[in-house]
Amino acid sequence: MGRARLLSVARQGSGLKIRFDKLGIVIALLVAYGALGASFAVLKPNRIMQGEAKMILAALPAWAGWGLIVVLFLAAAASLFRTSPWLKLVAAFAALVALALAIGSAASFLTPAGNTYARVSPASGFWLLLFAFMLLAADAITRLKPPPWMRVLFLVLTAGGVGAILLSGSWNGLSIMKEYAGRADVFWSEAGQHVRLALGSLVVAAAVGLPLGILCHRVAALRAGVLNTLNLIQTIPSIALFGILIGPLAWIAATVPGAAEIGIRGIGTAPAFVALFLYSLLPVVANTVVGLAGVPREANDAARGIGMTDRQRLFQIEFPLALPVILTGIRIVLVQNIGLATIAALIGGGGFGVFVFQGIGQTAMDLVLLGAVPTVALAFAAAVILDALIEMNSRVLIGARSA
Repeated sequence: MGRARLLSVARQGSGLKIRFDKLGIVIALLVAYGALGASFAVLKPNRIMQGEAKMILAALPAWAGWGLIVVLFLAAAASLFRTSPWLKLVAAFAALVALALAIGSAASFLTPAGNTYARVSPASGFWLLLFAFMLLAADAITRLKPPPWMRVLFLVLTAGGVGAILLSGSWNGLSIMKEYAGRADVFWSEAGQHVRLALGSLVVAAAVGLPLGILCHRVAALRAGVLNTLNLIQTIPSIALFGILIGPLAWIAATVPGAAEIGIRGIGTAPAFVALFLYSLLPVVANTVVGLAGVPREANDAARGIGMTDRQRLFQIEFPLALPVILTGIRIVLVQNIGLATIAALIGGGGFGVFVFQGIGQTAMDLVLLGAVPTVALAFAAAVILDALIEMNSRVLIGARSA
């Protein structure tokens, strides 16, 4: 009897298998290379010259360096196996916080006392580790399948954490923050201009594109011509389109009374705004057409059966049912415009691109990051918020149909 029990336990033990996570293996390899094979920070004699790369243990005090490595490898171990998504999320959060604190500490540790010219910047290892643990966090959130409000809450908490670190002064020694310190007023002015370009062009495109999309849906003869024209505009490179608009807008400013007074000029905000507006039209119009075409025929038939007019059917039946698809087009436009607004700086349109192109001209990569990092963060936040809005709207529609 005892022998049979031993055999049973042995069989159960032999059936136990360690389950590895495929994405976790990739993340663990990235972490191993980023922590042990790549430099963590770069010490430069000034903002322009090349610097000396430092590994983690050389960039931090011994206790902080070993502590960071332990945290990174524990978090990587959590990613390696098929465990609870909450455990993976907590591990990613802990690693990201450790990285954020460590890079600020590296700036203080590496900068020589009294040297106001030396600059410390994150190196390839830091960016690789940041990418690995952001990927782990995104994978964990995807597996948790949180409701829309929780995804927005995660975004708010992340923004709050970054804001707390910025306000604490932990990153003040980093080169990118020194670039910001010398341009704080200009930075927020250009940030406002960037948002105005991206959002303003979206609002005007929605005001024009939604009625145009409805018209194309109702009048099939117009559909192909309008969509083909907008497709053609979409194929023009952004810099080329900015250049094409300089001549006509300069002519309008010179010949139309009052045009220059309201801001229409060959260079500056006007061509940037018009170009972003033109790029925005195709996603708005096309998604409006697709959304309206996808409205079930039964819904329209039922609306006609109860005596609804065409106008009532459009605003009470068709448009609400097509709204998730239309919002998807608006999401595409907003993220696209946030990125394209960077190029507007080439023709005097302002925005975060001012820092990007100034940094390229001065070979100051931290100044480039001062424009690039907020642009990426803004686009990411816009995508998360609009994705949540689209999902909430879809759930409302599903609930209404089931009711």
